[in-house]
Formats: sequence, structure tokens, C-alpha cells
Amino acid sequence: MLLFTPGPTPVPEAVRMAMAGPTVHHRTPEFEAIFKEARERLMRLFGMDECVMLASSGTGAMEACVTNLSAKKVLTVNAGKFGERFGKIVQAFGLEHVELKYSWDTPASVEDVKNALAENPDIDAFCIQVSESAGGLRHPVEEIAACIKEINPEIMVIADGITAVGVEPIDTTNIDALIAGSQKALMLPPGMAMIGLSDTAVEKIGDGDGYYFNLASEIKKQRQNTTAYTAPTTLIIGLNKMLELIETVGYDKFYRDTKARALATRAALEAIGCKLYPKIPALSMSAVYDEDANAIRSILKTEFGVNIAGGQDHLKGKLFRINQMGLIPVYESAWVVNAIEWAYERLDRRPYDGLASKVFNEVYFKNEKQ
Repeated sequence: MLLFTPGPTPVPEAVRMAMAGPTVHHRTPEFEAIFKEARERLMRLFGMDECVMLASSGTGAMEACVTNLSAKKVLTVNAGKFGERFGKIVQAFGLEHVELKYSWDTPASVEDVKNALAENPDIDAFCIQVSESAGGLRHPVEEIAACIKEINPEIMVIADGITAVGVEPIDTTNIDALIAGSQKALMLPPGMAMIGLSDTAVEKIGDGDGYYFNLASEIKKQRQNTTAYTAPTTLIIGLNKMLELIETVGYDKFYRDTKARALATRAALEAIGCKLYPKIPALSMSAVYDEDANAIRSILKTEFGVNIAGGQDHLKGKLFRINQMGLIPVYESAWVVNAIEWAYERLDRRPYDGLASKVFNEVYFKNEKQ
């Protein structure tokens, strides 16, 4: 079965083998050496001043960023399940909350952010997704972050990059916290979150807040190549191996290949009549609006050995989403769009003529060379 859900993603064999070794105690020089290597590689991936690894899902990292980087009022963008989650975290901790709400296919507006800040000059943190995976949407995060810092450089910009880190280069010049998750582009099992931090964010954290998710405690310990509490040793070993694989390929090629697969997948889907859902699609996945989404997913799984994701809430049964993150063999992506064309034929939507594969290969070849 080909796993093409936008998280969890398949774990490469070399990473599985690295994680299959004997259990390593987390308070030993042997593990500290592995941790140091993984941390250095993670810093290169983020391109930021500091980073931490947490034994939690991405939601834990979202909570840690909110509680450690905001003291009063938070502005959040809600254009899907995960933007909505930022707002719920803010409310759970009793912070004042201002929300910009959009349809799940619509990116946040710089002007809307400007207006919200003008109306609420006491906002001290801003939370947004780089890629909102509920609808496969890409927000103009870098542009918004630059605007915020121009208005008030003290506002902490928190970006959920869980389906963006490792997918494309992200300009972190004006971002204070960038969140990643193990089970997305980094192709590990679920259970670990990572945060890249600016020096300004580290200063703002100070003594930190909370207990388990106190980022000050983690920064102090992780600079010593250990963790405040029990480390997810197996996942860190896997992360180190995965980042080694990516660095062997080279980040430029890694990002170029992801973009080429994404553009080829989109073009192939549109060629056979699929309607891409978001106004600005993320490179991490292709989200297609289709009233037959459940039937298409069922045909792909039972007849063609492909597992893709569906929609949530009001899009349940009306959306299917295809992963493009990670070190994916291009022939697997080509097979997925071919299988969707076959599914359309099964549903009497269009006769199968191999158009999806043809367009995919043409577009991929053109973009992979750029």
C-alpha cells in the first residue's frame, strides 16, 4: 500500500533501520553525541538562531509557543482546523484573543492583519499556519511577518510550519518561532515536534512558562545536548538519519524535486478535470474538491493500493488530499495520478486515456531540470 496521506508519511527504509538498533539510554555520552549531530542538522534545516525538540505532537509545540511567547493578547488566523486550534489554545490559557477567520480555501490578507493590529495595539503575538493542511492552503506568511515587524518588532510571529518545513525554503527573517512535526516532510513516525527560534524569541521566553512545555528549560538542556525530560531517543536517532539523507541529496535539489512533483501532480489532476480546492495551493499536498471523494479514495485503496486523505468537517466526503512531502520516488507520484484517472473511469466520469501520466511526466521533466 502506498501511503500518500499528508501525514503520517511513509518512513524510508534507511531511517527504519537506524531506529531499529538497540535502545540507547538518553543520559549517556553516546546519545548526547547523536543528539548534538541531530541538533546541528536541525538548525541548518530551520536556518534560525536556536531550536528545540519536544516529545509531543505538533499541537504540543503550538501550545509551548503560545504560552512561552505571549503574555496578553494573541492574533490568530483561522482558515482551517489547525488555525482554529491555535485559537482554542489561546483561549484555554485565558489570553485575550483576536481572530481573523477565512474560508478554508482562502489565504490570510496582509491588509486584514494591519487593520487588526491597528485596532488592537496591545497584541503581543501572532499565530498562523505556513501551510494549512485542512484545505491544502498556503498563506503569505513571509509577507505578513514582514508587515507585522515593521509595525511593531516586539510582536512575536509564531508560524506553524508542520506541513511546510522540509517542503520548501521558508524565509524566517521575520519569524520568531517555526514549528515542525516528525510525521510530515521529515518522514518519521508521529511523536516528536521541533521548534526553530529567533534570538528575539529566546530573549522573550526568559525563564519560560509552564512545566513540561517550558521552553527555557529545554533550551538550557538542549544546548548541553540533552533534554529536560526523557528524550524520544528512537525518533531523534531517526531524525538524525533523515536529515543526513536530505543533506546527501542537498537542500536545493530536495526542494526542487518536491516542487516539481507538486506542479506535475497539480497539472495532471487539472488535465483530467479535477478542481483544485485552495486559491493558493501549498506545495505540501494537492487538495481536490470532489463530491465523489469517498468513492475515489475507496477505489484507490482497494483496487490500486494507494491511501490518500479525505476532508474534515464541512469538507468531509467532498475533498481528497494527496501528499507531496518528503523523499518520494517520482514513479510513485506518477502512479497516484494514474490511479485517480482510472477511478474516474470506474465512476463513468471520463474515459481512461493515460492523460494524467502523460501530463505528469511532461511537467515533472520540465520543472525538475530548472
